[in-house]
Amino acid sequence: MSNNILNFSYNHNFHSANLTAKKNTLYAMIITISMMIAEIIGGIYFNSMALLADGWHMSSHALALGLAYFAYIMSNRYKSDARFSFGTYKMEILASYTSALSLLVIAFLMIYHSILKFINPESIAYKEAILIAIIGLMVNLICAWLLRSSHDHHHNHHHHDDLNLKAAYIHVLTDALTSILAIVALGFGLLFGVDFLDPLMGIIGAILVLVWAIGLLKQSGKILLDANMNEPIVSEVVDILRLFRSDIEIKDLHLLKVANDKYTCIISLNSINPIDINLIKKELSKHEELVHIIVEIYPY
Repeated sequence: MSNNILNFSYNHNFHSANLTAKKNTLYAMIITISMMIAEIIGGIYFNSMALLADGWHMSSHALALGLAYFAYIMSNRYKSDARFSFGTYKMEILASYTSALSLLVIAFLMIYHSILKFINPESIAYKEAILIAIIGLMVNLICAWLLRSSHDHHHNHHHHDDLNLKAAYIHVLTDALTSILAIVALGFGLLFGVDFLDPLMGIIGAILVLVWAIGLLKQSGKILLDANMNEPIVSEVVDILRLFRSDIEIKDLHLLKVANDKYTCIISLNSINPIDINLIKKELSKHEELVHIIVEIYPY
């Protein structure tokens, strides 16, 4: 079916773009890629495996930031495309879910390599490693500040989280956390010779990454699967209708999240008395989070 046939007059673009987040995600991605390239070139030139390893490690976070930025672009590009029945919001949620999966992979790799270091300890070039960790921490703190400021700006206008931005922010935050843990472990190793702290901090960092990744998976997965019927808005919809008319019986109710702070409402009603659909829609429209309200009268 062509887009011309689907060119309805109703606008299904319920999601307002977070333009500040999009811009700052791009800046964070450019900074991360620049640092990644510099570390890889430096590692090859100075024959440093530590620099090379950190450079390739940064590539995973550059990819996550690129994914978040790509989701913003695609969501905005197709926002008026009639093929998307409830808008393009879930493009950003899909990116968030994918990013959370990659965080899980990173966490398990961190645990794996930390266990290997416990079993087969290797000599560590402490001074070089500390320098790399400090540089990496500075880059990550700049990126985290950019993404955090985007979140605060958007949060002032919307109560709900931007999960696409949150996923990118967690990626940068986890890298900053591992850098801090690495600096602590390497510092103690350099001063007191406690080599076991390096892999131990790796495992501690991995556990925190796992916790954040699982939380993000739950949040984004819930939206992708439309598992919204335990949200407070459900009882609010029921209360609105009961206060409006006590004779109305709700036979069926569906709430689909179509933006950070917006839900489509599909509801089937029944009553022994006539029901004016337009009045029901008007009453439900008083709730700012409800958009694209569809009312069906169920035969009594």
